[in-house]
Amino acid sequence: MDAPIEVNTPQGLWRPKNASNKFYGPTTIRTGIEQSRNLMTVRIAEEIGMDVVAGYAERFGVYDRMNAFLANALGSQETTLFRMVAAYAMFANGGERVEPTLVDRVQDRYGRTVYRHDQRECRDCQLASLDPGAGVELVSKRERVMDAITAYQLTSMMEGVVQRGTARGINLPVPVAGKTGTTNDAKDVWFIGYTSNIVAGCYIGYDQPRTLGSGASGGGFCGPVFEQFMRSAIKKYGGSKFKVPPGGYFINIDRFTGARLGDGAKGENVVAEYFREGEEPVFGLFVDGGFAMGANLPLFAAGEVDSGGATVTTATGKTKVIPKKADFGTLSSGGLY
Repeated sequence: MDAPIEVNTPQGLWRPKNASNKFYGPTTIRTGIEQSRNLMTVRIAEEIGMDVVAGYAERFGVYDRMNAFLANALGSQETTLFRMVAAYAMFANGGERVEPTLVDRVQDRYGRTVYRHDQRECRDCQLASLDPGAGVELVSKRERVMDAITAYQLTSMMEGVVQRGTARGINLPVPVAGKTGTTNDAKDVWFIGYTSNIVAGCYIGYDQPRTLGSGASGGGFCGPVFEQFMRSAIKKYGGSKFKVPPGGYFINIDRFTGARLGDGAKGENVVAEYFREGEEPVFGLFVDGGFAMGANLPLFAAGEVDSGGATVTTATGKTKVIPKKADFGTLSSGGLY
């Protein structure tokens, strides 16, 4: 549910907002991720519990200890680009733990390896040659942080961020997934993205935090930086479609309404979602996080924009257009606390 929220805190009333300052009503989580809908994120975090959110963030190494404050669902607690890129690498490789390193291998003067960071075993690397078209077999003993199907589902949704979401300006010759980030007043902007074999991140902000400008965003500022770097990286390392793990099946879904569609459905609203075998998806339910709903919300449908409205002069002498959707009558978000 994408609708207003109010939370009473010791520091005062907290009203999280979407960047667009609009509300979109019931929306699929895919669209919420693609469009960076903050209100949906807060409601989901409240529904599952911030202790669960914190547990995942700590397991992926984004934080050593994440405070279970609801605002941290939107990334209010500080972390580093290094940690974020390492965490996204675990999405990219199917949910196995990745430990970043500056030194991959050390060899002596005779070429013998005395230190190797990658602890995977290569069973075929001792052979003089391989059959044409055959690849080496690697045995991984890395810790599994997330189920492979869950990791692919997240990757699929973050592909949508690049295809039609907040990072849609990125144009590369191979499939790309990722997520933008923009803090309050655009003091910091982010983009972490990955192909099938490379993860890269961008952070832009001042050493002493101040706004980057009213038009600054993760997609607008970091997107071009990421794209320029990845174009060179892809020339060297290539890329392919993201690997679909076994144990699931695809169902066509309307990405706006969440309704199930037939196998032959086509159109811009159709997306194939991957579901785990043995789990029949339930349609028609929505998450509100327990927040009360106002009776007269100015909701926007998919693709709908403000049309017309009254022009007024503000106290500072500026001219503003009050959209027709604006309604202060019975608008109320309620609150949990």
